[in-house]
Amino acid sequence: WDETHFGKMGSYYINRTFFFDVHPPLGKMLIGLAGYLSGYDGTFPFQKPGDRYEQHNYLGMRGVRLCRLFCAFLGSCLVPFAYLTVLELSKSLPAALLTAFILIFDTGCITLSQYILLDPILMFFLMGAVLSMVKCNSCADRPFSASWWFWLSLTGVSLAGAMGVKFVGLFVVLLVGLNTIYDLWDLLGNLSLSLVMFGKHLLARVLCLIVLPLALYTAMFAVHFAVLNRSGPGDGFFSSAFQSQLIGNNLHNVSVPE
Repeated sequence: WDETHFGKMGSYYINRTFFFDVHPPLGKMLIGLAGYLSGYDGTFPFQKPGDRYEQHNYLGMRGVRLCRLFCAFLGSCLVPFAYLTVLELSKSLPAALLTAFILIFDTGCITLSQYILLDPILMFFLMGAVLSMVKCNSCADRPFSASWWFWLSLTGVSLAGAMGVKFVGLFVVLLVGLNTIYDLWDLLGNLSLSLVMFGKHLLARVLCLIVLPLALYTAMFAVHFAVLNRSGPGDGFFSSAFQSQLIGNNLHNVSVPE
């Protein structure tokens, strides 16, 4: 059922048809982009679950062959992400290998990654945020180094990605936020650290974990509204002034009073 739902939205992006959905746009934009780059023309109707794709090129969005294509590729990334996270936390190769094998043979993870769903995209960003946070913590002994900045920035990018796919991404934002508060509290209690240096630490986290994710999250919606410029099933959820900007709408280019 969900593949019918999100596959249709991928088609909307390819056809630049405006629609409304409760989830943020990033996951559906990525699905549409994957379909477009792989040759899908956005003409499959996605009317009901189980419809045959026939001659339509859907593989770029779904990816059922050896986890090589988009959703399957992101789902397969969960295995190395989990391996590296556990290895960094435990310093135990057997523990990291066990974690990786558990995910490799997890039927639910394999199944979710074979269809046009938001789940593998969401899990990719969730686990990416956790891995980046753990890697950044491991660089605590060399703050403001290139690797420290890279992992801190990548954490912010992953947070924006998780929030941009589904609002349930707020939970990983909470996790990273609590970790950051603990980290800053520990730095504040370090009597060998000057207040100026503490201020630099605070500013770095504000920039990478608040400003950067918010900027990226806002940019997703800017792209969303720029791409979807044709009238579609989501028009009625918005104002007349907004509808007048959509090509094909009855109010297109009509002067609407403020």
